[in-house]
Amino acid sequence: MSTNTAHVPQRAEIAWGPIVWMAFLHLGALMAFNAGWFTWSGLVLCLVLHWLTGGIGICMTYHRLLTHSSFKVHPGWLKYVLTAIGCCASEGGPIGWVADHRRHHAHSDEPEDVHSPRDGFGWAHMFWWMTPDITSVHSPEYYKRWAPDLYKDKVLRFIDATHLLYPLLMGAACYVAGEYFVGNGMSWLVWGFFVRTVLVLHATWLVNSATHRWGYRSHETRDDSTNLWWVALVTYGEGWHNNHHAYQTSAAHGLDWWEIDTTYIAIKLMSYLGLASDIKVAKPEKKTAVTTSGVSAASIAEATRNAATTVKADLPNVELPGAIDTPDVLTPTGA
Repeated sequence: MSTNTAHVPQRAEIAWGPIVWMAFLHLGALMAFNAGWFTWSGLVLCLVLHWLTGGIGICMTYHRLLTHSSFKVHPGWLKYVLTAIGCCASEGGPIGWVADHRRHHAHSDEPEDVHSPRDGFGWAHMFWWMTPDITSVHSPEYYKRWAPDLYKDKVLRFIDATHLLYPLLMGAACYVAGEYFVGNGMSWLVWGFFVRTVLVLHATWLVNSATHRWGYRSHETRDDSTNLWWVALVTYGEGWHNNHHAYQTSAAHGLDWWEIDTTYIAIKLMSYLGLASDIKVAKPEKKTAVTTSGVSAASIAEATRNAATTVKADLPNVELPGAIDTPDVLTPTGA
């Protein structure tokens, strides 16, 4: 694994808004040390909402649905409900998240990558959003460049613009429900909101940092991505990251029998209920390394292909991410 020659990204002004919000969340999580605010129901709520906001909201919806178009959901409005749930993880709006992630795939572990560990583990884990690269500021131009298909969706643009509202509403709901059901609203607020959010944040950030540093590689990709079991455990399958970089539009990241991928299991369960279809699954040959160029990531082309004609008509000056010839390794499956 190559980790040589780090570059120094050009910094923008300090992102005070996100920093203040993250500081608020982390300080709130420290209230868990108050024994009076611990309840077993609060702990259960923390675990359930960790799966709902992290597993369903971020890993399944933000990542595999919106970023890579690995499957489709039905009815159409379900996509917006799931996206709002993703906002409750406090990782920003969906369009900005998708734009950053598509750029990561297009330039993984290169100077243009927004969060490569080659610039330091801490930078990849969390500092990249505190002092972002000036070329990754979330402007309309940035959105049109990296997520034109999402940017033209007025509902997603509304959700993106109001993304902070959803975690606030979830926090308020935790307190009110805790008061009503167990007479301890602070317990449900501390564990269901603050602790849960901080755990989700650091778990998903480990995909950016740890799974580009440690673990094993099943496929010869052009980046440093690895498969790391303990990150997969806390991110519902996202830790099989080398598999994902090799087959970016696959809904399944765990590709061998021991690589448990609970997010993919959830997608399959949705398909049995008629809520998901067109599920794309990688079919790699055993013990055969697959090389991906990724300079123009297949995931970006996949996510923008159907929207390209419309976007070009609406936004004639937008440069869409290009596509490259890649092996046909994905097999769509029915509902």
